[in-house]
Amino acid sequence: MDASVVGIRLASGVVTPLVKKLFRGEGAGAGLVDRPVRISSYVSLREQRVLSRDDLRRLADKLVAEALRAPGEQPLPPGEEAGVAAALAVTLHSLGDLALEDAQAVEMGARAFAAELRKAAPATGLGRDAELFHDRLLETTCLHVLHFFTTRSTYIPAALVEQARRQAEVIAKIDALLARIPRQDGRDAAFEIRYLAYLAQRHSTLTIYGIDLPPGSARWPLDAAYVSLEVVSPTPDGLVRWPAAPQWLRDGSRAAEASLHHGYRILLRGEAGSGKTTLIQQLAVSAGREGALADLVPYVLPLRTLTRHGQPLPAAKDFLAATALKGQAPEGWEDRVLRAGRGLILVDGIDEIPEAERARARDWLVDLFAAYPHNRWLVTSRPSAVRPDWLAGEQFAELVLVPMNQPAVAAFVTRWHTAAEAGEHLRDQLLESLATKPELARLATNPLLCGLICALHRERRGFLPSGRKELYTAALSMLLHRRDRERDLRLPELAEEPQLQLLQRLAYWLIRNGRTEIGRDRATALIDAALPAVPAAQALGDAGAVLRHLLDRTGLLRAPTEDTLEFVHRTFQDFLGARAALDEGSLGELTRHADDDQWEDVIRMAVAQGRPLERAAIIRDLLVRNTDRAVLLALASLEYAAELEPELREDARTAARRLVPPANPNAAEALGRVGPLVLDLLPRGEDARGGDARLSVRAAMAAGSEEAVGYLAGYRRNPDEEVRELLVRAWSRFDRRRYAAQVLTQMDPPPRNLVVESDDQLAALTSFTGPPDLHIGNKVSRTALAAFLARQPVSGLTFWYFGGGTDVEFLRGHTSLRRLVINGWSELGDLGPLHGLPLEDVSLYIGSDLPLRRAIASWPRLRTLTLHGRDGAWSFTDVSPEARPEAIELDEADPDLVGLGRLTSLRRLELGRSWRPGSEAAWAELSALKELREIAVSCAVLDGLAVFADLPSLRTVRFYDDDEPWEDGIEERLLRRFPHAELEMVPQAYEV
Repeated sequence: MDASVVGIRLASGVVTPLVKKLFRGEGAGAGLVDRPVRISSYVSLREQRVLSRDDLRRLADKLVAEALRAPGEQPLPPGEEAGVAAALAVTLHSLGDLALEDAQAVEMGARAFAAELRKAAPATGLGRDAELFHDRLLETTCLHVLHFFTTRSTYIPAALVEQARRQAEVIAKIDALLARIPRQDGRDAAFEIRYLAYLAQRHSTLTIYGIDLPPGSARWPLDAAYVSLEVVSPTPDGLVRWPAAPQWLRDGSRAAEASLHHGYRILLRGEAGSGKTTLIQQLAVSAGREGALADLVPYVLPLRTLTRHGQPLPAAKDFLAATALKGQAPEGWEDRVLRAGRGLILVDGIDEIPEAERARARDWLVDLFAAYPHNRWLVTSRPSAVRPDWLAGEQFAELVLVPMNQPAVAAFVTRWHTAAEAGEHLRDQLLESLATKPELARLATNPLLCGLICALHRERRGFLPSGRKELYTAALSMLLHRRDRERDLRLPELAEEPQLQLLQRLAYWLIRNGRTEIGRDRATALIDAALPAVPAAQALGDAGAVLRHLLDRTGLLRAPTEDTLEFVHRTFQDFLGARAALDEGSLGELTRHADDDQWEDVIRMAVAQGRPLERAAIIRDLLVRNTDRAVLLALASLEYAAELEPELREDARTAARRLVPPANPNAAEALGRVGPLVLDLLPRGEDARGGDARLSVRAAMAAGSEEAVGYLAGYRRNPDEEVRELLVRAWSRFDRRRYAAQVLTQMDPPPRNLVVESDDQLAALTSFTGPPDLHIGNKVSRTALAAFLARQPVSGLTFWYFGGGTDVEFLRGHTSLRRLVINGWSELGDLGPLHGLPLEDVSLYIGSDLPLRRAIASWPRLRTLTLHGRDGAWSFTDVSPEARPEAIELDEADPDLVGLGRLTSLRRLELGRSWRPGSEAAWAELSALKELREIAVSCAVLDGLAVFADLPSLRTVRFYDDDEPWEDGIEERLLRRFPHAELEMVPQAYEV
C-alpha cells in the first residue's frame, strides 16, 4: 500500500474538519503559559461535552471511506473496511492517554507520533494488508493532527519557551529517564515467551469423562474440543453496561470468548458445568496469539486454590505463586505488564470460596483495579453467588453464559466423538436421540452433562439414562467400577459402594467448609477415620494407599498440587455430598443452608437421591423457611422428585405463585433458572400485559428449555414493543428453525429489526404474517438474500457493511419496502433497482461517489432522509415534488439550499457541521419552512440564524460540538429571535 495514495485521498479540505472534532476549542486568555499543553488536555474525550467512542468510530468510518474514494485497485480485501475503521477508532482514542506535549509531538514528526499512538492502543487484530492500510492512514491523519497543533494560538510562543527550557534540562531528563527504565536486556520478553508456552501447555487440554486417550490420558486438545459458548446481558434493556457500550451484544447473544475483545471488565455468571473454567482456559491459551488479545499477558487466578489455606489473596507480584514458574519472573515484571495495561486477569470461581470471604475478595479486586486500571478483567461466578450489582460500581459489565443451543450441542457431540474415535454411527445415533427426547436434549445443553451423555452413550452402546440423577449415577458407575476393567489393569478390585462411601465423606467435608480443595493430609485423616466402617476398602492397605487408589483409579479426584486434592468437577462433589448428608440424616443441615448458593445443587441432588419421606421432609422444610430463595429451591426440586405426594407438589407451586410474575429482571432470571416447571406458573401471553408480560418473557427465556418456545409463542401477538424486542433477541437461545416457525414468523405485526447473521438463519425464516423488517449482517451472502427476497416481501432492510456485489438488483420491484439503511457498501455502483420504490425512511452511508440524484427524485413517499458523509451528488431540488419529507439529516455535506424552500412539510432539519450560508438566498430558502420545529447547525451559523432566519414554529435549536467560537450574546439573541425555542447540543451518540 503506497502512503502517497492515502495522502491524495485525504485532502486537507476533507480531513481537517474531521481532525478538529478530536479536540476541544481553546478557552479564553492570551496563552501566556510557560510550557506547551499536554495533548490529553486538548482531546475532547473526557470533558462534559464529550466525544464518545462511538463518535470516534464515526470519524474513523469517514476517514476510511475518504481514503478509499479514489479509483483504481482497492488497498483492502473486500469486507475489511469495518475492521480497519474499528481499529483506527481505538487507536485515535489513545490520544486521550498520551502524556506527550504538543511541542514534543510536532518535533517527533507524523511517523513517530503515529507509532506512539500505536503503542498506547491495543493490538488491531487485522490481517497483513488491512494492518498496513491502517498504519498508513493513521500516519496521514497524524500529519494533519500535528498541523492542527501548530495553528493554535498558544503553540508558537509556548513552544519557544519550552525549547529554551528543554535545552538546559535535557541531560537531567535523560539521566532521570534512564534511572526509571528497567534494563533493556530482553529478560522480560524472554520470560513472556516462556510463560505463554507454559500456559499453552498447562491449559491446552480438556478432560473427557469416561474414555481414555492413548497413552492412558483422559485429556484432549482444547483447540480440537472447544465449542464456542454464548453470552447474553442480564440488564433490563439487554445492553452491556460499560462505558460506550457497543452494539455487538445489543441484538442477542454473542460468542463468550469475544466479550473481552469489546469490554475491559466482565463479571461472567454461569451454572455448574456451563463452561466458565473452560472459557478461562481458552482465553489463557489464545492470549499472546494473533487477534484482539495478541499483546496481552494472561494471569489465571483460581480462587479455590489461592484461598485453600485461608491465606491472603495475592498482590500482583504473587500472581504466579500457584504456578510452576513461581519466583522465576524478572523482578517487577508483573508490575510492568500491568502498568502498561497489557494484563488479562482471569479470576475463576467467586462462588467457590465461602460466602464470608467474598467481601474480602471484592476488596482485593477493587484494590487491584485502582492500582492497575487499564487492564482486562474476567471474573466468574455461579448465578446467585453474589448480588447483581456486586461489581457494578467498578464499571463491570455483567454477562450470563446461556445453555448451548441445538447447533452448539451438535458441534459438541461431533467433536467429542472425533476425539474419542467413537465413530460416525454412534455420533449419528446420539444426535437422533437428542432430537427425539426433549428431556435428554435439555440436559445436553450443559457442556458437562453433554460430555457425560456422550461417554455413557458410547459405554452403553446406545442406551442412555433419562434423568439427571440417573445420568450422574451411571457416570459414577462408569468412572468407578468400569475404569480399570476398560484399561485391562490387573489390580485389586473394589466394589462401587465402598469407594462411594469414602469419596462422599471427602465431598461433604468440602461442602461443610465451603471449599473445593482439600489438603492431602486432611483427606488421609478423613479416610483413616472412615476405614473401620468400610472394611472392604481395607484390602487396599492403609488410608494413604486407599487415597492413592481413589486418586489414581477412580477418575473422580485429581491433584492440582502435590499437597492438595479436588474433585474433577464441582458437580460430582455436590452429588456425593448430598449422598453423605442423606446417609447421616442431616436433612436439617441441608435446609438451614437454603439461602447459601454453595448448597443449592447439594439440596437438589439430595431430593433426587433421597427416599420419598426424605424428599418430602426437605421440600416441606424449605417451604416452612419461606424465603424467596428457599421457595424457588423447593419448586426447582420438584423436577428431581420421582415420587412425592401430590399435595406437597401443589403446596410448592402455590408458594411460588407469590413470586409470579417476577418483581424485576433479576427476579425473572432467578425464577427462570428453576427450569421448565416455572412455565406452568407464568401468566400466558393472552393474559399478561405491560411489565408483567415483559418479566414473564424474560423468565421463560432464562428457563433454558425448548419447552419455553411454545410458551413464548403465546406472546407473538403482544403489542408491547419491549416484549416484541425480547422475542426477537431470544432467537439465538433456541433451535433456530423451531423458534422461527413458532414465534418469529407468527408475530403480528411482523418483527422489526430482526438480526440475521447467517445464511442458515435466513433459511429458517419462512412465511411471515406480513413483511418483516430485517437487519442483514455482513456474513449473509448475496445468493441467500436474493433467494429469500424472491419468496418473501420485506418492509425494512438494514445492510451493515454488506459485501453483496455492485448492485441491488434483488430489491427491484419490492413494493413493500418502506425503510432502507445502507451503512458501508463501497462496491455499490447502481441504485437503479431502487427507483420508484415507495420508500419512506432512507439512510445512506455508501462510502463512494455514487450519484444519488435520480434515486432521491424517484421516491414519492419519502418522509425521512439521512445522508452520512459526502456520498454522491444530489440537491434539494432532486426531491420528488410528490414527496412530503418531515425530516432531513445531513452530516458532512455542505449543501446548497436551492430548492429547500419548497419542502414546506419539513419539521426537522439537520444541516451538518460543514454547512455555511452562501448568500441571502440561502436564508430565504430556509425561512420558507414555516412549520420547521427543529434545526441543527454549526456554532458558526448561529449568529446568522438569529439575524436572518424567519422560523415562527421553531422550538429547538441544536448546535454541533465543534471548535467554532461563540459570539458574545448569541444565546440571548437566539432566544429573542425564537422565543419558544430551546438551545441544545447535538447528541454525539453514533448508533450503528
